[in-house]
Amino acid sequence: MIRIEHLTKEYPNVTPLSDVSVEIHDGDVISIIGPSGTGKSTLLRCINLLEKPTSGRIWIDNDEITDRKCDINKVRQRMGMVFQSFNLFGHLTVIENIMLSPIDLKGMSRQDAYDKGMSLLRLVGLAEKALNYPDELSGGQKQRVAIARTLAMDPDIILFDEPTSALDPTMVGEVQAVIRDLAKTGKTMMIVTHEMNFAKSISSRVFFMNDGGICEDGTPEQIFEHPNNEKTRRFVRRLRVLELNIDSRDNDFLGMSTQIETYCRKNQITPKLSNHIQLTFEEISQILVSKLTDPCVYAACEYSEETESAEWTIRYAGPSLDVTKMDTGIPYTLLKGMTTDMEYSWISDTDLPNQLHLKVR
Repeated sequence: MIRIEHLTKEYPNVTPLSDVSVEIHDGDVISIIGPSGTGKSTLLRCINLLEKPTSGRIWIDNDEITDRKCDINKVRQRMGMVFQSFNLFGHLTVIENIMLSPIDLKGMSRQDAYDKGMSLLRLVGLAEKALNYPDELSGGQKQRVAIARTLAMDPDIILFDEPTSALDPTMVGEVQAVIRDLAKTGKTMMIVTHEMNFAKSISSRVFFMNDGGICEDGTPEQIFEHPNNEKTRRFVRRLRVLELNIDSRDNDFLGMSTQIETYCRKNQITPKLSNHIQLTFEEISQILVSKLTDPCVYAACEYSEETESAEWTIRYAGPSLDVTKMDTGIPYTLLKGMTTDMEYSWISDTDLPNQLHLKVR
């Protein structure tokens, strides 16, 4: 079991991990997902002390590895790590790369290390490459050798740091297939990955990391189908979000128009949909500014890369004002023509109780 309490890692200009506490149980297969730069790889590197935590404590079973008296090299023999850059020794053959650690660290005989290495190469489908050098292999083959080298130490825990990110897309599947087979062996595994389908299919647990911590921890079904956290929902559904606020009748609407144009261009949204996103916001803004005495409006556009569709969520203060029932006037007519659905709801006990969802046509 891995137990982490109040783990923080700080650098001079950034804090990738802030007060992280979590338990990983024996046999857990955990995928760690989240935007780039949110501490995913740093978490793995702290677990085997490749990065020294700024504060906090980490236990591997009964060994507190953050204790200065801990023999971390002995603990690391029970924990393997697979990097995105393979890290094979170029001057050694494939089989020599795999034999090195069992001989040097475990005192295994050369014959036993060779037999075990060949068995592992057969496991990852590369027995015929035993006498090749790393530069004679494809990226996918190098990563499979790196996995075999990690397994040669019989680790109880395997940490994968984006194991397919450096690979050509055609090679990703072969490495994922090996990791899938390993997931069935009962070893504890933690995998930093950007491959959502892979994470969904292989994991017993999923961590969504953002803002220096684990924002959500749950089963693949919970994280991918019924996320509790809004940031999780946006991430797993590949939503690109633009947020705007209107707090007076004299808002810089021209500036907001430029923001929308930049957002659409950055996300490569089609010209037709971009135009409708822009005009929908303009029309709903015109309606609300004309109806509200003191406008206080929050607007969020969510564009789905997966479905290439967009939706506005508009929340605003004031008494109940159902825009969907205002079936007269040019702004409303234009609004209705650019949306496939308009839904209004009232949410009490909030600062912005009026809520409007607009699916852009």
